[in-house]
Amino acid sequence: MSAAAIQLFLERGFDAVGVAEVAGAAEVSKRTLFAYFPTKEDLVLHRFADHETGAAAVVRARRPGQGALEALREAFLRGLDERAPVTGLCDEPGVLAVFRLVTGTPALTTRPAGFAGAGEAALAAALGEAGVPALDASLAAARISAVRRVLATANMAAVAAGVPAGQRFPAAVEAADRAFTLLSSGPEFA
Repeated sequence: MSAAAIQLFLERGFDAVGVAEVAGAAEVSKRTLFAYFPTKEDLVLHRFADHETGAAAVVRARRPGQGALEALREAFLRGLDERAPVTGLCDEPGVLAVFRLVTGTPALTTRPAGFAGAGEAALAAALGEAGVPALDASLAAARISAVRRVLATANMAAVAAGVPAGQRFPAAVEAADRAFTLLSSGPEFA
């Protein structure tokens, strides 16, 4: 359903395609469509929601004795190496098309911030489970989430401007190393 919707949105624009048309293209009823995707925006943005607890999962799955920040740094660098869309360093045409759709559609631009907020709360909870005091966990999660967002946005902007992911990779790694080093110079947390 989502793939059919995205194809229609890319062809004609988000605002020009109705929900009934999406349901028809996906060969489902509107009721079925809304059972899986409560809003038209969710047809595109569910992909962001799939990643909102990723940082929290990294913290919970880290090696014994490994600090949370080091685990998050390793995960981000691994994501860059794998060209994971969540790092912004992905030049697959479909990913770029969705990025342009989201950033170019006013109805879609604000929702990713909500997913980011939920991800930040999940990360704060994971840090809290690791024994970090609540305020420190919230502050650390806010800093980490902001760094990850800024890095991913810079990468995606470069790729969307035509820089191949492979060419952007060294600068993306350098920026991530610098950002996580700056984070590590702050207060200690789990």
